[in-house]
Amino acid sequence: MEITCNRCHETVEAESCYCPTCGLPQLVYAAEIPAGQAQPERWDEAVKDAATIDWKPALRAALLMAVPAGVLSSTATPTGSLELLWMTAAAYSAVVLYLRSQRPAWITLGAGARIGFVTGLLAAWLAFGVSGGDLFVKRYILHESSQMDSEWKARVDMSQQLTQQWITQMGMADTAQMQAQRTQMLSPEGHAGWEVLGYASSSLFLILFGIGGGAMGARILARSRRPEI
Repeated sequence: MEITCNRCHETVEAESCYCPTCGLPQLVYAAEIPAGQAQPERWDEAVKDAATIDWKPALRAALLMAVPAGVLSSTATPTGSLELLWMTAAAYSAVVLYLRSQRPAWITLGAGARIGFVTGLLAAWLAFGVSGGDLFVKRYILHESSQMDSEWKARVDMSQQLTQQWITQMGMADTAQMQAQRTQMLSPEGHAGWEVLGYASSSLFLILFGIGGGAMGARILARSRRPEI
């Protein structure tokens, strides 16, 4: 007879302690064991729903992994371009560290994604702060503002040239609007706004990849650590 989970109604193997989809503990029915035959192995203590999270060790693991990921993902380091790789690895590692203190050592995809979200949120906040601090130091303490403004002007001019080529190919022309946009982008307010927008977009991607890394960690570990009787 096919056995289904009481929560998600997915098929569960007859001797499985947990639903492979949502992690709900299952009642296991076993036939009477003949005399002299060994009893099947069972958990010695009550186990909790694999979809729940013990947040104290989870936050500890998330913070431990988010700090290096946030620093490595900031513009203050030469490894900032690999930020999505660092974030995915950090969220995956946070799930691994969390599971070391759990019984059963298995959580659902949703629980792993929530741990990854917290890891990504902490790392994104740290990366944003470190990048902003690095920008402040370079501009106002190391007095590299002229070089930074020159590099920004070159980027704006290149963007304007590409936009102008596209507009020309489309048979349109709006030189006045493009000039106004260029002036706005080269102003101190415009430059600062675009920098903040860039950091915010980067932070959003860190959070998304943190969620993905956490879910991936839960998925991979579930295959090798799923409790059976």
